[in-house]
Amino acid sequence: MIWDELVAYSLAKPGAWQDEPWGDGIVTKVGPKIFAFFGVASGATVSLKCGPTREIADEWLKRYPGDAAVMAYIGRSGWNTLRLGGAIPADELLEAIDASYEAVVSKLPKKDRPAL
Repeated sequence: MIWDELVAYSLAKPGAWQDEPWGDGIVTKVGPKIFAFFGVASGATVSLKCGPTREIADEWLKRYPGDAAVMAYIGRSGWNTLRLGGAIPADELLEAIDASYEAVVSKLPKKDRPAL
């Protein structure tokens, strides 16, 4: 699965919108919160909330040691960076986007949650 397809998939989520706060990639947000970071600086990647805890998110690192890494700065909160075009199957990337989106939406105040 290619970068553009994943960006389009994430933007198709209810209430999702694109932002470019740092100029070296894009993020997709729901309400004011980011649920996916799409980077291009070190190859095509997507960074996602991969679990509610670091321990759960570490399962990605065990399954895909060459293609998953703890995300810089916020990795302690369960965020991982996943390399595109590697060993991670497309369906797992889509499921990871779904899970990240759902995790972020669940933390929004009820009044800010999109209708699903």
